[in-house]
Amino acid sequence: MAESETPPAGGLLPSGVHTAMRPGTALLRLETTESRTGVLDGAWWPRSRHILAELPALVSALTRHIGPITRVGLDREAWEELPTRLVVDDRVVRIDSYPVGDDTVLITRGDQDYFSLLVVPPHATPEAARAAMAQAVLPGNAAGAEQILIDTGAGRDPSAPSAPSTT
Repeated sequence: MAESETPPAGGLLPSGVHTAMRPGTALLRLETTESRTGVLDGAWWPRSRHILAELPALVSALTRHIGPITRVGLDREAWEELPTRLVVDDRVVRIDSYPVGDDTVLITRGDQDYFSLLVVPPHATPEAARAAMAQAVLPGNAAGAEQILIDTGAGRDPSAPSAPSTT
């Protein structure tokens, strides 16, 4: 890794990471402040619920920007075929599964440096996903992942039937 690409030390996020993405790939957005004062440190929009297809790219991207990832915490009910560990770029990444809700992923760098990312559901429209990701990375954001998905409409599955009106 070149000196200019060295991940920031002390639990800080890089100040302004903007990488062009190929169409059809998962999107990752990190907070562009070193302060980490918001509830979330970034957002991830995977293209499916197939963790074996989605997680390696996330871990590789995060490793490039914040350093080696040692653990990933996910909701076991939200993902298909959740393994207990995965080898990414010749490194073992442990996968912890909890019944915590499918709207966040917890990333561990080192032993105890945690990053919390909003998970935008794969079915979200591009407009809703962009809005949710933008809100998640606002400096000092106080809204939790579930509220962001509600506020932006990213949590609703457009193919699901609408709830009947109670009026």
